[in-house]
Amino acid sequence: MAVIPFKENDVQLLARLIRAEAEGDGQLGMLMVGNVGVNRVRADCLDFKDIRNINDMVYQSPGGFEATQKGYFYQRARETEKRLARRTIQGERFHPATNSLWFFRPAGACPAQWFNQWNSGRFKAHCFYSPTAENCPTVF
Repeated sequence: MAVIPFKENDVQLLARLIRAEAEGDGQLGMLMVGNVGVNRVRADCLDFKDIRNINDMVYQSPGGFEATQKGYFYQRARETEKRLARRTIQGERFHPATNSLWFFRPAGACPAQWFNQWNSGRFKAHCFYSPTAENCPTVF
């Protein structure tokens, strides 16, 4: 059962996002980016109080995803990434992105905090950051 509302075009949009943001980190890295996106739709806190669907999450401004400004993002969704997107929409979660609302790719080590949020771990090139359950219970 899906943990957020979606239509087929939402699956395609999320698939394009996860590929554009994390294709170099393999399928698990793309699943983690999907976790962050789904968590942002589920969240009703911090920077995500008005984000209620995948389209709003992907194109959030300010605070959205850098990939939407690159041509690669606008290529057609592939079946592999659509399957990964569906898995995250269905609620599969992967550490360290389990409850994360943010990620980024630093040049070096992951900072302990990023925009006042604590590092929950790193997977390959990306560092993931999660709110506390007290600050954002809807992603826990």
